[in-house]
Amino acid sequence: MRAIQYERFGGYEELRPVKVPSPKGGDAKAVVRMSVAGVSPLDDTVRSGKLAAEMLKPLPIVPGASGVGTVTDPGASRLAPGTRVLVTGFGYCVGRDGTWRDFVEADPDHLIPLPDGVDDTAAAALSTGAGYLTAYLALTEIVKLRPGQSVLAPGIGGSVGLGGVEVARLLGASTAISTAGSTTKAEAGRAAGHQVIDLSRESLRDGVARLTGGTGVDIVLDGVGGPITGAALGALAKDGSLISIGYSGGMHTTINVTDLIWKTAHVHAPNSPSATAGSTASSPATRSAPSSMLSPAGSPPSRRTPSCWRSEVGRGPPARPRRPP
Repeated sequence: MRAIQYERFGGYEELRPVKVPSPKGGDAKAVVRMSVAGVSPLDDTVRSGKLAAEMLKPLPIVPGASGVGTVTDPGASRLAPGTRVLVTGFGYCVGRDGTWRDFVEADPDHLIPLPDGVDDTAAAALSTGAGYLTAYLALTEIVKLRPGQSVLAPGIGGSVGLGGVEVARLLGASTAISTAGSTTKAEAGRAAGHQVIDLSRESLRDGVARLTGGTGVDIVLDGVGGPITGAALGALAKDGSLISIGYSGGMHTTINVTDLIWKTAHVHAPNSPSATAGSTASSPATRSAPSSMLSPAGSPPSRRTPSCWRSEVGRGPPARPRRPP
């Protein structure tokens, strides 16, 4: 079968079209013929060699952290051949080969049947670094946003920033704030109806204080990292939570430890033990969350959903779905 693969870390020039053996199924795994494969910042992070070697499968690696296709061999999934599914779960393009290939062998828990009203491209985009799925799971499973709380999702021009403020509003946040590094970007975000702090004119902490009446925000959804993380921690309200899910702005930050101590602040990572094994993130409610977003209003969520989820991290081009050649 056809695949896109790289044999060493580096830039986009390392990607090569290749022929590889087709999966045979077995061991209860299903086989899916891919129609649309996601292209996300995670692919760029892994290919450029920014992740620790112990996290990765041996080279060569097939990119693609998610995608959409049809079941050809159901394995133990109980899905009928021909069922359209979203393939998504922890490890694709990192610890195992990804979705940039004609056929993918997948664990049954990594398959979400798609409603007829959701086309392949829309479903792939939902899970391909668009920010919405990450924001939804972070705000419903890691911190459990309550109606009336306030949210800061920095970076209105990025996937998590834009997705974060839009999802927060839909979940009932009283205030959903983002940031921009220039007046032009800030004005564009405001024109779209968002509250945006122009960091070229005021500090993050001052902007949050202005927009929250001095109380700070209850939740920070941080997909930027770098200096923003320390500033965002200082903008939290008492007993607030910061979820670190990316580092497009840098891998290092400086914090004031009193922001942690005196505010009794909480810092989370999406794949930490507190967010997976033995917690709400491994509960049936969590596993049905991605399917709930794909289901028409009023329809029950699918019971065949991924057992875990990944964050979009690192630098890279805008995420987009891609059809196999």
